[in-house]
Amino acid sequence: MAGRPHTPRAPRRPGAPRASAPGFAADSSRAFIPLVAFAVIAALFLVRLVYLQVIVAPSYASQAEQARTVGFDIEPRRGTIYDRNGTVLAVSVDATTIYANPSEVEDLPGTAAALAGVLGGEAADYQNALSAGTSTFAFIQRKADTAVADQVRALDLKGIYFIADTKRTYPNGRVGAQIVGLTDIDGNGLSGLEKYYDDILSGEPGRYEAERGRDGTPIPGGVHEETPAVDGQDIIISVDIELQQYVEDRLLADKEGLTSNGGSSVVMDAETGEIYAAASLPLLDPNDRENIPAGATELKVVTHLFEPGSIFKSVSAMAILESGTMTPESELFCPSEIEADGYIISDAHDRGDATFTLEQIMDQSSNVGISLATENATANGVSGFENLYNKINEYNLHTRTGVDYPGEGEEGTEYLGALLPFDKWGKVQAYNISFGQGVSVTPLQMTRFYGALANNGVECTPHFLIGKPQSGETPEYDTEKVIGSEKAVADMTDMLKTVVTEGTGKDAAIEGYNVAGKTSTAEIYDEVNGGYRKGVYNMAFTGFIADSTGPQLVCFVGANETEYGSIVTPVFKDIMSTAIDRFQIMPE
Repeated sequence: MAGRPHTPRAPRRPGAPRASAPGFAADSSRAFIPLVAFAVIAALFLVRLVYLQVIVAPSYASQAEQARTVGFDIEPRRGTIYDRNGTVLAVSVDATTIYANPSEVEDLPGTAAALAGVLGGEAADYQNALSAGTSTFAFIQRKADTAVADQVRALDLKGIYFIADTKRTYPNGRVGAQIVGLTDIDGNGLSGLEKYYDDILSGEPGRYEAERGRDGTPIPGGVHEETPAVDGQDIIISVDIELQQYVEDRLLADKEGLTSNGGSSVVMDAETGEIYAAASLPLLDPNDRENIPAGATELKVVTHLFEPGSIFKSVSAMAILESGTMTPESELFCPSEIEADGYIISDAHDRGDATFTLEQIMDQSSNVGISLATENATANGVSGFENLYNKINEYNLHTRTGVDYPGEGEEGTEYLGALLPFDKWGKVQAYNISFGQGVSVTPLQMTRFYGALANNGVECTPHFLIGKPQSGETPEYDTEKVIGSEKAVADMTDMLKTVVTEGTGKDAAIEGYNVAGKTSTAEIYDEVNGGYRKGVYNMAFTGFIADSTGPQLVCFVGANETEYGSIVTPVFKDIMSTAIDRFQIMPE
């Protein structure tokens, strides 16, 4: 049987797909995956490249620059402080600050040991600074002596660098140091005139900032900022360093008196307000920073209040004379004691009833006498006690002196010292205030008042600054006539002279001169138990050389918490005798 004829199939063209080859779709997918993965990886690399080159490149460049950049403030040279005769009291001298770039230190133990060998201390003391990671700046020693720094420089230590600097020195040591004051390591005033006149002395700091290469040398053109420092101005102050040294030595010499619990003194020109010398114990040694006694940085004649006691009787007597109710020769019966508000008031020395002139009340320092004389000084409808209150304010004994020294009372208030408003005065308070108890002042306030007695009733602002040599400026200070009657001033001065020739101040007398002044033996208020402490007193003497030519110097001397006795008048005599010789003060 015949079959159907066979028709041959046309051959497949090369490359033509099979119409229905099994597994074709799976093979195609496997080929596509590597292509996608490659594209994703390429895209990630591209994004990373853009991120590194465009987005974070400036930040990395900045970090790299900072890693090789060193920058520091340039401290200006602080102004010099001179005494009135041109003696240097404080000066900035050349020094060298030594620092490290820790990132460049290769031999940490060896470098630390080498530094310790020159600068002192232990190698471990320098390890922290030298191992400060990627830091480019760490202090090794600030303001080292230039000779010491040269020894370190000679070691040629990798990563150790040097900055020209200055440091503050005090050529006179402790002499005048309380007045001059101290600065910190950065040259900022901490106390005294260094603090008060910091804005004048300090100048303006500069700035240095530059890039360094791997070997530590500056990169050419790598200075980013170089602002020169502006040096501070010099000042001339009123202190006479020779008299200042004598005052300090004399205070220290009285070991059983002034130095036991602290003494102080100030010498001021009544006609100008210039302070020639001032000191209070304990003294300050600026070259022994590790052993500064408590209170040594304060000039207590300016900063500390005290109840003045009988030197305040001159204030009451001046108010009485100005009221016209008594003259120095006027007599007043003074019983041995008087009573007020349940309290008994008597004199420091036992005595019977007596009749005293006002001059004798001052000579004998009678508490009873000055109390009664003040009470009786009623004039023009004003009671004697109110008159005293008014005069205390008129004589500026309740306001700051305005001295250019830090620490005189609270900032922002003109008042200084304790003085009850007059409407709060009871009779016993009034009596007490008349002889200097229940009222507080500073030694400088009392010195200014006695200066008015030596200067025909005119008070001058106490001060230290007298000149700025760079600018040629001479500061001017306020004066005020606080006592209108020159006759009253002359009578008061005569009474104070009698205190020295015939009364309680005999040990202050200087042969050939008329010394006018007043003693004080003030009781000390007990802050814990109330009332006044038994057996200890604040002793003081304030006075001046009357009827003389030359500087009209007024001197206060005080001793704290001492037993009863005349210990301050000999100190006054010695200080003023020295001043007489030094400044050629002559009797008229």
